[in-house]
Amino acid sequence: MMSPSDEDLGLYVHVPFCRRRCHFCAFYLEIVQPDRMALFHSALIQEISLYRRQQSLDGRVLQSIYFGGGTPTSLPADQLASLLTLIRAAWPTDVTAEVTVEAHPSSVTIRDLTVLTDAGFNRISFGAESMADKDFASIGRFGQVQHTAAAVQAARRAGFRNINLDLMYGLPGQSLPDWIRTLESLTQLAPSHISCYALTIEEGTRLAQDITRNLVLPPDEMLQIDMESAAERFLADAGFSRYEISNYAKPDYACRHNLLYWTGGEYLGLGPSAQSYLHGIRFGNIADLDAYAACLNDNCLPTTDPTILSASERQRDALVFGLRLLRGVPRKTITASERDRQIDELVAKGLLHADHDRVRLTSLGRRYADTVAEQLF
Repeated sequence: MMSPSDEDLGLYVHVPFCRRRCHFCAFYLEIVQPDRMALFHSALIQEISLYRRQQSLDGRVLQSIYFGGGTPTSLPADQLASLLTLIRAAWPTDVTAEVTVEAHPSSVTIRDLTVLTDAGFNRISFGAESMADKDFASIGRFGQVQHTAAAVQAARRAGFRNINLDLMYGLPGQSLPDWIRTLESLTQLAPSHISCYALTIEEGTRLAQDITRNLVLPPDEMLQIDMESAAERFLADAGFSRYEISNYAKPDYACRHNLLYWTGGEYLGLGPSAQSYLHGIRFGNIADLDAYAACLNDNCLPTTDPTILSASERQRDALVFGLRLLRGVPRKTITASERDRQIDELVAKGLLHADHDRVRLTSLGRRYADTVAEQLF
């Protein structure tokens, strides 16, 4: 075990339930069923208890807690509140910790939201995806745009001040004017944070199958590039700063939990399929609810594939993730005599901007972030 550290530490809880699987989704999840949710809830309590008994966090203080999924609000709000209370009893939590819950706009009521804020949740992330109802059918998303507007208003009444809205662009049949109208509608809801993700096609998903069968057109990469540029201009004018490739925030509202991932911070993941990075080791949880619960029932942690990262691997990850941030990475983390030439070549190609202190991607470089990072490493 490592000695206690003052470094930032996050906790992620994966709630693997949804009312329906969206056509683009490749995450591990199950369709909501009461008996399965009860099995998950009892197993998660066991996982928290087992980590607590083993003192796995060495007394370190949680700076962020993030309930993701799936749709965490598939669980009753009272249950989410009790889980948060249990987590705070298990591990010391900073009084200013960011505590996030993801939600589908149609999955919460004003009572639910009030229960969550009373329990200590202070950030909510709604999966809006689009602000045009016509975009939902091809991606299998249920609900209507009006549910997003109503959910944001209810969340604000319940006391949430930090509200994120997720969007996807390059959806089947979505034009550039459609995308700009979505941005216009979304900003009228006055969120503090917006995430914009280009639609990608994951192998094995319903959307991938529909494209193969010519039922849906594949994403147009050049159109997505135009949409990304339009979002950056529009959101800047609306007072949002782009601080990461896909993320925009009003001042002081950057997502603290996700910054852990991009800056090499450590985090513990709970729940089936959750990922962790702790004490320099990357590991995951079993991506199967029955196997996850059975393992915990035997007083064993349901972890799999532990990997101790070498210094070289840690440096590579710091570069790959750090370059996602608009501020880039300190030049000293990548500068070596043999890399100076590579930096100069990427600058000449318009993919990097480099000065004495920092290296960061240009707007062109952000489109090829992974490739640039691989070339530097």
